[in-house]
Amino acid sequence: MPSPRETILAALHARLSALPATALRGDMLPERVPAEGLLILRDGEPGEPEVTLSPLAYHYQHRAEIEAVVQGADRDAAFDMLTASIGSALAADRTLGGLCDWVEAEAPRPVDLPVEGAASLKAAVIPVVLHYSTTNPLG
Repeated sequence: MPSPRETILAALHARLSALPATALRGDMLPERVPAEGLLILRDGEPGEPEVTLSPLAYHYQHRAEIEAVVQGADRDAAFDMLTASIGSALAADRTLGGLCDWVEAEAPRPVDLPVEGAASLKAAVIPVVLHYSTTNPLG
């Protein structure tokens, strides 16, 4: 049986996979960026939990990351549409179907990355904070 952390991350990946961009999880940046864009979900860091003792519960503010990448002549508009679609997908259900207490994305800090012999990339890391509780930090 998967842990709450894994279940939540899988649900977040499924939510990203419903978008027009290609969504990967934990993969390397491929040689080619699809025309509709690319999203790579990184599992991130659960951080130190707050603990309540009665009943025993570990309360996490897990910081996952979404790498968003677009390429092409109109990359500014494509990047804006891609990040807006991520925001809309998360806002549609901030609990990922009741799996966590709250999901909140932070603003991206986009950068332009030159590519020799091709159109440059526009990319950003979008931090996503997943608030959830579990009775076992390992399971």
